[in-house]
Amino acid sequence: MKAGSTAAVVLAALGLFITACSTGGSGTRDEGPARTDPANSVRPAAPDTAVPAEPAPSATAMNNSEAVKLVKDDPKVSESIKRDLQPCVADEYPVDVSSGDLTGGSAPDIIVNVMTCGDAVGVGTYVYREEGKKYQNVFRAEEPSAYSEIDRGELVVTRQLYDKDDDLAYPSSQLVTTFRWNSEEGRFRQQGKPVRNNYGNTTSGSDPSPDS
Repeated sequence: MKAGSTAAVVLAALGLFITACSTGGSGTRDEGPARTDPANSVRPAAPDTAVPAEPAPSATAMNNSEAVKLVKDDPKVSESIKRDLQPCVADEYPVDVSSGDLTGGSAPDIIVNVMTCGDAVGVGTYVYREEGKKYQNVFRAEEPSAYSEIDRGELVVTRQLYDKDDDLAYPSSQLVTTFRWNSEEGRFRQQGKPVRNNYGNTTSGSDPSPDS
């Protein structure tokens, strides 16, 4: 009986010791699986709610080789420009081709700027509109340094103007003329007077003419 009582006391003391170790702030942490705290658990990525970027502008509907053929086959282009339109290096022609909506057609309109090889100075600029699966010339300006581009749906033609002693890289002024497509007439119409920019000053000047 004495031996049994002693064993019982030992077991009770051992039980108290284990209980003290497994509870309380200073006791040893129980072994076993780590707690899965929701704050630290891995969650699936949330759906992307960012505002999608606006679609990039459409690619040019015509490459340079096709544009060169279009210009050379165009009866409205002067023979001198056709004759001088030759590759600068290998098969690289001095043309700048862009596309966009100018006339409200079912296909992008094509702008072709023809330039010189050495100085990249414009010698002629043309706008082509697709009509019946063929491109038709609806604008031309065959004047020195003429260059066309699209600005907010309008055709903007820029010409560099030079005084007698001007270096080619430093023109004295710039003449800017804006045109808008008239769907009823089927041609471009000039918008207001051309603007001449001369070292920050603005005056009126002459302008290139649209082709009907």
